[in-house]
Amino acid sequence: MTRDLVGYILRLEVASMKILITAFEPFHNETINPALEILKVLPDQILNQKIIKLEIPTVRYSSVEKIIHIIEKHHPDVIVSLGQAGGRADITFERIGINIDDYGIEDNAHNMPVDEKIVTDGPDAYFVNLPIKEMVHALREAGIAASVSNSAGTFVCNHVTYAIRHYNEVHQTGIRSGFIHVPYLEQQVRDKPMMPAMALDTMVHGIELAIETIIKKGNDYVS
Repeated sequence: MTRDLVGYILRLEVASMKILITAFEPFHNETINPALEILKVLPDQILNQKIIKLEIPTVRYSSVEKIIHIIEKHHPDVIVSLGQAGGRADITFERIGINIDDYGIEDNAHNMPVDEKIVTDGPDAYFVNLPIKEMVHALREAGIAASVSNSAGTFVCNHVTYAIRHYNEVHQTGIRSGFIHVPYLEQQVRDKPMMPAMALDTMVHGIELAIETIIKKGNDYVS
């Protein structure tokens, strides 16, 4: 088989990829959420691959139900969820979701669980199965601050990280999923002295680079 033919076959395989990107609505007295602002301006295709965009509520079980509905409708190959991490200075790629809801603030449906399991009989944790180190590298090469995070917290972001990995494991969907946290937008920190922020254009570029990395890795990446 010639190199040109191999390349052609690989391009055909990549051409079928569908990537679901989710982002939370604003929460906890904020009028905007940088994750949602990124989602709004992401293109419908990246490297000729279909991007499915979904806004989700900042509500623990409702957010997961909405994602599962889209999984069953569109059968994406990859799910990348975006969320705000106020106080972080860079774009952070979560390594793990843990089986606990322990909210220090209410979600948007006034839920404030303490030490509750997300899935009663589920494992303690799931590692994400996206190429997080490669994505961090791609952003840093472009001059965008990025790092691997070993804690997605215990709020709704972690809930989604864990619950979607659990769904895909239980149903053996073969879908890869993970979570990316982004900092505050600059306009969010005008009344928050010393709080770090990042420009929207920078964050959008960073997320596009992350998605490009996933596409380029394709099925070569094994968690």
